[in-house]
Amino acid sequence: MIAHRNLGLVAAAATLLAAAPLSAIFERWTWLIQAVIAVAAVAAAAALARLGRTPLWAQVLAMLGGLTLALTWLFPSGEELLAVLPTPGTFGHFAELLTGSVEAMRSYGVKVPDVDPLLFVTVLGIGAVAVLVDVLCVGLRRPALAGLPMLAIYSVPVAVYVDSVPPVPFAIGAAGFLWLLVADNVDRVRRFGRRFTGDGRDVDVWEASPLAAAGRRLAVLGLALAVLVPLAVPGMTVGLMGTLNSGVGSGLGGPGLGASPGRVDLFAALSGELNQSRVTDLVKVTTTEQDPFYLRFGVADDLRADGFRVRGPNGQRATGNLPEPAERSRPGIERTRHQATVEVTRELNMPLLPFYAEPASFSDLGNSWFYDPNLQVLFANRDNSRSKKFSFEYIRSTYTPQALRSAQPLPADLPLRRQQTVTPDVPEVRALVAELTEGERTEYDKVRAIYDYFSEDNGFTYQLSTEEGTSGQEILDFLENKAGYCQQYAAALAWMVRDAGIPARVAFGFTNGNRRSGDTLTLTNRNLHAWTEVYFDQIGWVPFDATPSYGVPGSTRSAWAPDIDAPEESTPQTDPTDTPDDADPSAAPERGPDQFEAGDESGAVGGGDTPARQTPRWPLLTVVGVLVLLLLLAMPALRRYALRRRRGRPAPVLRTVDVPDGDSAEPGRPLVLVGADSDRARADAHAAWAELIDTLVDYRVRVDPTETPRATADRLVRETLTADAEAGTAARLLGRAEERARYARDPLTGEPLPAALHSVRGALAGQADRRTRLIAAALPPSVLRRWRTTLADGSERLVTGVGRLRHRMLRFSPRRLIAQRVSR
Repeated sequence: MIAHRNLGLVAAAATLLAAAPLSAIFERWTWLIQAVIAVAAVAAAAALARLGRTPLWAQVLAMLGGLTLALTWLFPSGEELLAVLPTPGTFGHFAELLTGSVEAMRSYGVKVPDVDPLLFVTVLGIGAVAVLVDVLCVGLRRPALAGLPMLAIYSVPVAVYVDSVPPVPFAIGAAGFLWLLVADNVDRVRRFGRRFTGDGRDVDVWEASPLAAAGRRLAVLGLALAVLVPLAVPGMTVGLMGTLNSGVGSGLGGPGLGASPGRVDLFAALSGELNQSRVTDLVKVTTTEQDPFYLRFGVADDLRADGFRVRGPNGQRATGNLPEPAERSRPGIERTRHQATVEVTRELNMPLLPFYAEPASFSDLGNSWFYDPNLQVLFANRDNSRSKKFSFEYIRSTYTPQALRSAQPLPADLPLRRQQTVTPDVPEVRALVAELTEGERTEYDKVRAIYDYFSEDNGFTYQLSTEEGTSGQEILDFLENKAGYCQQYAAALAWMVRDAGIPARVAFGFTNGNRRSGDTLTLTNRNLHAWTEVYFDQIGWVPFDATPSYGVPGSTRSAWAPDIDAPEESTPQTDPTDTPDDADPSAAPERGPDQFEAGDESGAVGGGDTPARQTPRWPLLTVVGVLVLLLLLAMPALRRYALRRRRGRPAPVLRTVDVPDGDSAEPGRPLVLVGADSDRARADAHAAWAELIDTLVDYRVRVDPTETPRATADRLVRETLTADAEAGTAARLLGRAEERARYARDPLTGEPLPAALHSVRGALAGQADRRTRLIAAALPPSVLRRWRTTLADGSERLVTGVGRLRHRMLRFSPRRLIAQRVSR
């Protein structure tokens, strides 16, 4: 028991070490403290159960009970008894936390704050893994299989960080798994007695075993290779090595949006739960412009089959004056200079800073920030936007439709056109673009034809939730459903404009919102937005916002991209500027603090696919789960009942005997004798005796397999059935029948063996306590023991078969073949 107790503690510690990668998910260490409490409760419950020498299933129930008590104390609903005893209200609270965890996963990006739904799911998962690891290591003595539930924990940060996972937490988790394997093997070796070296010398207690030392060296070497090799191989990761090798002025780093260049998914930053009730202030901007355009911070211009992606920026330090934006001297273009000051709150944490397009100079930024004039983004490698305050000058350009219409098509061999007009091969989209732009002669007219297509007259609407399509392409699903939010409108417009042969990209930032005090705008997470930018020759990138304006608080429209859904004069319409901040958000999601995350590259139309809100299915799943659990728990009882019915049905068998004609009453006709066939009688006796042995096991009566049937029956009568003469006679009858069936030429026939079994079973049940009777009925030990033996035999056969297969495969080993050839 001491060895099992130590191994159980090692299993609990290894589980906590395996949970180390989760440190990359949470901002604080609250999850670890709660996980330690839950795992300690599981380990304590398992140790107490083993002290009572309970079977494995009882140990599992004890561990689940300990986990339930820990969760009840950590996440109370207020209806508990003595603070740790759960009530129906407690489990209802747990169900609410599970439901809330789904919404929280959609609402927060890494690193997530300490919210109860996510903490509950995390602690519940770690506790469940602790139960599985304990069962596999201590109960079944299969520690290698414990790596599977540990790997399930590690898969969580892997799913979040697509590019790379921090290597240190992985090393900690791997060390825990190796510790578990070493502890199990040490326990197995100690059972053989004294340790010894390779030359036969005994090893003292204080002296390290050479075999163990070699194992430790191999474990450390294997762990080092597992961590360092992926970092050194190009293309396997861009995490640590990418950070070390990144030069100044390229790539993205720091917290928030992620630290891997070129892999930031701004669509994922805007996706999530749309109906969040919390509003978080993110940016305050003061500008001298009366009606500014959108504040921007990112661009996605790399279109692939799975959607738009963000390329790593590359630029110069954003200190002092920047190269003056190109002059646009053609008629119809107006340029005005303005000043602005941006103050970012602590809630916005990303390696990008928001500003207005066409900046002329920055101040108060420092040397860690860089500006990419091509993407027009302000980025840092080793800094973040939290609590930053800076000022800048910028140029605001406005255009008339005539000025844009006069722009000539870009040359076909221009790198900008070749790069920014690449689209995946979707024939349906290409055909729609060709139909919309048919007859249009200028670049601007083609863009306007596509832009005007996203109108309410064509069935397009702004919705906070979208339906799933069946086309396999998200852009086709959007164009078919004609309902979505800003990410989908911006990405679809950019895709279709590119199909028309005109460069286009998707920009990200903030609308002007509805909270204005003098020259200061307060922008919240409800004002996050995405729009499209189209490039015109000798003019530059011009913004187009195809999202319906009624769904975008603080929306700004222009003369070259008007509101195509504007109502007629006679139609009353609420002014969008009167919409409160807690109305429909412009950005599809509402994020909490640190809302932007890296690495998620989903969606051909924008990466964030928000499903429609549906009725919770957890009650139905709970009922199904309970029914399945009850069915599994009833399997031993059903199996025992089937065995009892099969063994309790002996019946006489008709035998047909051929006799000589002279001895038969009717010559030529066989004689039929009615009686029990000897083979059937012997089988019935064996079945009755097997049933008696199973009954003794179920009612915890000692069974000695070395005794003869008669000796077992006599001992049963002498020790257990002394007060019931009828049951004692029945037990001796069963013993005599089994003895005759084993050793005699003719078995015992004509005796009421089923009645004798019934008599003995009734006497044993009457003498047993209530707990023994309940276990014998619900979870009969005879069935569980038989299943356990079958499982062990099957596992042994599997291991033996694998060993034989390995031995056969080694016959064709190149090293062995070479050695044989050399020996010849």
